[in-house]
Amino acid sequence: MRRVMFVALTATLLTPALAFAVARPPEPRMHPSKTSATPSYVTRVLPSIVGLKVRAAEDAPSSARLGAQRFATGVIFDRRGYAVTVSYAVMDAVTIQAETREGGTKPAKLVAIDFESGLGIVKLDDEGPWPTATIGDSSDVKPGDVTGTVGVDEDNDLVYVSGNVKAVRRFAASWEYMLERALFVMPSSPSWGGSAVVDDRGRVIGLASLRLGAEEPYTNLAIPIERLRAAKDELITAGRIVSRPARPWLGLYTVGGRDRVIVDGFAATGPARGAGFKRGDRIVRVNGVAVGSQEEFYEALWRAHAGDLVEVAVERDNGIRVISVRSVDRYELVRPRR
Repeated sequence: MRRVMFVALTATLLTPALAFAVARPPEPRMHPSKTSATPSYVTRVLPSIVGLKVRAAEDAPSSARLGAQRFATGVIFDRRGYAVTVSYAVMDAVTIQAETREGGTKPAKLVAIDFESGLGIVKLDDEGPWPTATIGDSSDVKPGDVTGTVGVDEDNDLVYVSGNVKAVRRFAASWEYMLERALFVMPSSPSWGGSAVVDDRGRVIGLASLRLGAEEPYTNLAIPIERLRAAKDELITAGRIVSRPARPWLGLYTVGGRDRVIVDGFAATGPARGAGFKRGDRIVRVNGVAVGSQEEFYEALWRAHAGDLVEVAVERDNGIRVISVRSVDRYELVRPRR
């Protein structure tokens, strides 16, 4: 009897709710033709994306390698109109034109370069307020995580690629550059320089800097966003990081291999150019410390300070030669026009 009463009572209580549910009109749905095919992670970061058309000095050393006419994506991170991009795109810039997503064009100027991270900051010539990207956190990023790479091409058309993190590890390059922690994202974007690398919520976790690989599928190297977040105020104020000692710079281009690091060229303004190095020299020691890779070469070199005399032992013609070269502060050679 109790069971019958419980069932009856339950039915009585639920009946109004069920009747109401049946009577409710269906939820309105947007017609498929009205929905956007653009992923949400793109739409969230897109307002902060600008195209940067850069004209560098024709006689600048960087123009010999990169050309005087350059293009990159910039990501606005400050409502006053500060945008971050890759340093190689804006090095020695004479003029910069920023193209917004609305199709407008604003002049911009280079305000900071950080050679250690590979980032550059430009300021759009309008106080705004400008739409800004949401800065995320890459510290917990791991291989397999979903990413998007969002930028623009030279026609200011949107370019985005969905992918994932292939690896998180150290990266060393030929031009006295090394990141202790870099993000490797795959597949590569066809418009990689300065593009925002975002997580699945559209938060910026890195900035695409290079395309790696000899053939497809290529990989993008991305600079972790923490390199900007930790230094942005100092970069905006001083144009560089002044709170840390300047690294010694030689202007050597090297090729890394298994247990070896080989001299491959020289920067036009670097002190190594006239110091006695030759292409093909194998670097074996720096200031008495044995080195067998680019990583070890940079670690030994950067123990010194800018301006120090650096002794580099090289193997040439089955013999060892020690070359002394006075290092320099690279920022004294390339300064933003403030």
